[in-house]
Parts: sequence; C-alpha cells; structure tokens
Amino acid sequence: MNEIESPTAGQGRRIAIAVARFNMEITDMLLSGCRASLTDQGVADRDITVVRVPGAWELPLVCRQLADRGCFDAVIALGAVVRGETAHFEFISGECAHGLQQVSLTTGVPVAFGVLTPETGDQARDRADPARKNKGREAALAALEMAGLRDQIGLIGSTSSGT
Repeated sequence: MNEIESPTAGQGRRIAIAVARFNMEITDMLLSGCRASLTDQGVADRDITVVRVPGAWELPLVCRQLADRGCFDAVIALGAVVRGETAHFEFISGECAHGLQQVSLTTGVPVAFGVLTPETGDQARDRADPARKNKGREAALAALEMAGLRDQIGLIGSTSSGT
C-alpha cells in the first residue's frame, strides 16, 4: 500500500494570496495570520504575492488569473461575507466557493479557501483574530499541504525501478 503524506514546509514555494477589501477589518486580520503562517513554514517574503480585490465576488477571477500564470505553487483566497438581511449572502458566498473550486479543478493549482461566511460580525472577528482561531493561518497551511501533495502525486510512477 502506498500512502502519501505532505509536509507543510514552505521553503522554495511561491504563493499568491488574493484578499478582498470588503470587510477589510476582517480580511486584514486573515491576511496577517496567513502571511505569518507562510513565513513560519519557510516561505520567503519575496515569494509571497498579495493581490487586493474589491470583494469575495471577484476572488475566483483573480485566483484563476494567478493560477494561469504558472509560477505559483498555490493560491490562497481570503474574504469575509457576513450574513445580512437579504439573500445577497447566499449568492455571493455560494458562487465564490463554487468559483474557487472550479479554479482549482480546471488549473490543477491548489486554491485554499479562506473565505469566512459567518452569521455576524462578531463571529467573523473571532474567526479572523490572529491571536485566536485565525482562518487565514489555516488556509496557508492547507495551501502548503496541497502544493506538497500535488508534487508527491506527480511523482507516482514517474521513476523507473531499473529492471
């Protein structure tokens, strides 16, 4: 049996982060935790590219453009869509998630989902706070792990046994 595990080591990795400006108080905290986690794992600051977009709706397009560049090992999407009094929340959050998944599936580049979809602003702050749960940190670790898995899976069967 072959079992593939991927470390979250970041040395030599190039990572793109697309971050929404909408709900900037929250997304700045997500970005802070994300960047700290990447550098803690060995990603050089010069190998992290941050692109700001208006909101969560724009994340899939920019992530697709970043993935298509072919120079990033993974892309991280950071945003916050807080439930309001209208159906707008469902449209934005659902389509954002679907769009980001499609980027990953069509390009083969891992796209980590760091888009919060809480009921309230307090819940968003709790999930974004770098001193607490920070989902930006989790998205960074997921991106590194998926980049490593992509590399490992690509190596399966690519070496000859010499026989």
